[in-house]
Amino acid sequence: MTSDYLNSVNLNGDSDFPYLCMTIEKGKSIPKSPGFQTMHWHEDFQFIYVLTGEVYLHTLDQTKIVPSEYGVFLNKSVVHLISASPDCRYKSFLFPERLVSFYPGCPASKYVKQIADCTQITCIRFEPVIPWQKNILEILKQLSNITPISCTCYEYEVLTLLAALWLELAKNISVSVVPTHDLTVNRMQIFLRYIQENYAQDFTLDDLAGSAGVSKSECLRCFKLSIQDTPWHYLLEYRLQKAADLLRGTSLSIGEISQAVGFQSQSHFGKLFKEKTGCSPRDFRVKNK
Repeated sequence: MTSDYLNSVNLNGDSDFPYLCMTIEKGKSIPKSPGFQTMHWHEDFQFIYVLTGEVYLHTLDQTKIVPSEYGVFLNKSVVHLISASPDCRYKSFLFPERLVSFYPGCPASKYVKQIADCTQITCIRFEPVIPWQKNILEILKQLSNITPISCTCYEYEVLTLLAALWLELAKNISVSVVPTHDLTVNRMQIFLRYIQENYAQDFTLDDLAGSAGVSKSECLRCFKLSIQDTPWHYLLEYRLQKAADLLRGTSLSIGEISQAVGFQSQSHFGKLFKEKTGCSPRDFRVKNK
């Protein structure tokens, strides 16, 4: 269930043009993403085009390595985590289903829904050696190069490219993909749900492993295999994300928020939060009100 994980929100989701293009370089995003490097999902489609280095896309059942000049599609509502090599620079494009459906009730929307509603289609890597995928990579490259400043009809040009992008996707992928399930995926779902329900409390590795009835070493193995991370680093990232949500959406004091997300020391919380976001909790609240 996606409700067991963080919902990362499109920064432009409430605007009259809900298309978001981000440049990610050296672990920093422009514009700055509201999310952290933790397992999350969103209601938007996401495409990525890698300019240099490598992107690592982790879902609950697989990891895809996406090298330079390759790309990837991530379906909506897919729980995932994205990491990258230190030298990586890539573009990330997010947009909702309605942006490529033309208008409410449009007959063409069925070509969007057949992919969007297929839970078996989670992510697709595009390689330049496959002709139709090369076409998609060319479109993603064009999207990477246009800005509101560089062209006079920016929104219309983006919409045209997104329609061409989806046309290639709809013509060339099958919705009859066989889903994959394995024991590691099931265990990770239990572990991440346990963290989601208990992140504000102190618990041990024994407690976490016991939630799925496995040993501590098996718990560590599952995290390493699935999301290339440790349980405690994931927990830290989750707590910081929840703190960011509370800073944006409540009037609780910094101290109250620190305790609410599981930090015993407000100063320690402030230090970690600033390391992650580049600003103090107080400054973050002011910027995001």
